[in-house]
Amino acid sequence: MSTDTTVAAPGHAVEASHAPTSPRGAVLPAAVRAEWTKLRSVRSTVWSLVATIGITVALGMLFCFAYTRRFDRLGLRERLTFDPTAQSLRGLFLAQLAIGVLGVLVISSEYATGLIRTTLAAVPQRRVVLAAKGIVFGIIAAVVTTIAVFIAFFAGQAVLETKHLGASIGDPHVLRAVLGAAVYLTFVGLLGLAFGTIVRRTAGAIATLVGVVLVLPLLAQALPSPWNDDIAKFLPGGIGASLFSVRSLAGRLGPGAALLVALLWLVGTLAIATILISRRDA
Repeated sequence: MSTDTTVAAPGHAVEASHAPTSPRGAVLPAAVRAEWTKLRSVRSTVWSLVATIGITVALGMLFCFAYTRRFDRLGLRERLTFDPTAQSLRGLFLAQLAIGVLGVLVISSEYATGLIRTTLAAVPQRRVVLAAKGIVFGIIAAVVTTIAVFIAFFAGQAVLETKHLGASIGDPHVLRAVLGAAVYLTFVGLLGLAFGTIVRRTAGAIATLVGVVLVLPLLAQALPSPWNDDIAKFLPGGIGASLFSVRSLAGRLGPGAALLVALLWLVGTLAIATILISRRDA
């Protein structure tokens, strides 16, 4: 009997050593489900996403309407360089703030309310928490912004068509530009998430986002040529202009290069965010 007990004990020890494997592997899916529940249950999320769509569509239509009203008085150069796709997507310059602020709030609101301590107690792997937030918010942002930019494009082209200036989604590079607009908005949203994780305070993170997205391009344009273009094309605003423009812009990156630079921005900021969330106290 003692032999059976001795044999059984190591067997139980082996089973116990393998027991945590499955739960550990299921941490990320569980964290993703939790983040999805939190995100969709917060009222500010819905309003921010509605604002993103509304601003993108309404401002795009407004700029297209203003262009048609002024078209007969425009010079030949302005008419020849006109990009109807980019014109219908002008609302992105304000919509990026709505989606960026939502990205900040995804995590900064938890620091403000103290919920972050509960989150980290439930999921001690802090990198998993940040990854789950990025996955859930990134997917939602991509879906919503794609809907927004397609509505804005078709609505804007309907306005421009009153002067026979509209473009078709099947025209060369147009579909790429419209999808590029959705990519840019998603990029700004994830940038907001990274800044929210780094700064942890909502006001400070939003100020950082506004500074990087809106203020830095203005400061760059104040520099003498060619420094202004050399710097501005690597900033988020320059990246966005390259992504959602059909025509190639002088002094700007190509769409492929702009996408690569956007990925480098995200890798850099999210890497810093990952390091800080792992080392700092909640």
